[in-house]
Amino acid sequence: MADGQAAVLAIDGGNSKTDVALIGWDGMVLAALRGPGASHEGHGVDGAMRRLGELVLAVADKAGIDGPGVIASHVSACLAGADLPEEEQALTAALLACGWSQTAVAVNDTFAVLRGGVDDPWGVAVTCGAGINCVAVAPSGAVARYLALGPLTGDWGGGWGLAQAVMWHAMRGWDGRGPATELGAAAAGHFGLPSIRDVAIAVHKHELDEADLHGLTSVLFTAAAHGDPVARSLVDRQAAEICVMAAAAMRQLEMAPAGVPVVLGGGLLESRDPLLLSSVDRHLAEAAPGATACVLDVPPVAGAALLGLDYVGAPVEPKVRLRACYRT
Repeated sequence: MADGQAAVLAIDGGNSKTDVALIGWDGMVLAALRGPGASHEGHGVDGAMRRLGELVLAVADKAGIDGPGVIASHVSACLAGADLPEEEQALTAALLACGWSQTAVAVNDTFAVLRGGVDDPWGVAVTCGAGINCVAVAPSGAVARYLALGPLTGDWGGGWGLAQAVMWHAMRGWDGRGPATELGAAAAGHFGLPSIRDVAIAVHKHELDEADLHGLTSVLFTAAAHGDPVARSLVDRQAAEICVMAAAAMRQLEMAPAGVPVVLGGGLLESRDPLLLSSVDRHLAEAAPGATACVLDVPPVAGAALLGLDYVGAPVEPKVRLRACYRT
């Protein structure tokens, strides 16, 4: 450490959890902690900073750095819900006001997925967790991104989108409006209820909520693996949507697809379901010939840390060491 400070305070802030890490100038992870979600969407900017502050003080104490005050040269925060430039600017200003570092940058959390999956800071990332999002960065540094606000902005899929689709098809299969599918019985069994009708009623009566329904993605993948045509069509549709977003982002930046890395992140993709990943490979070959897909193999906070090391001008060796820390 220089002057008792870390090089980077890295933050990966999601809706349900937050990862923070202090990174030394040599790329070593000095301390890391996981805490509850600190999204500005759920808690407001001031509330998010208060929640982050508790984690930051705890991780500084764990690393043996005295706080409060400046504990790192730079804060690199990749935050869920930072979807607009003005939101990133407001969050960056709030981080600076906390006094944890001399400099700070807040960006959308999809940028952490991209940087975590590439050695050079360019390529495409698609995250498929509760929702779906995509960013692309050209070798020139030009950026293409989506609003990623759900159906309102043309998005489809992710855990919530797939859960809704499972319920839609399961109900129509159960009452005869659509083709028969094992999704209904499987979803009912997942919740320990007699039928998919009972699942729908439980949701209507708020006995099951959105977080509960996200568990239907595992039901979907299992049914698809068993050969259920409806389930397989939904998995294929998700794969196609992932690749359409990646290919369109490349076109926006006029990037020839050959050799472009496409990093796949988020819970759905990091589960490495073989049918989903094989469908992604097939659709990507059609939509962006020569692009190569890979699943993120380090936690997103590592990507935030790498962005921070880029910012402070760290050489290659600390970045290699950081990646090795997280892979082991």
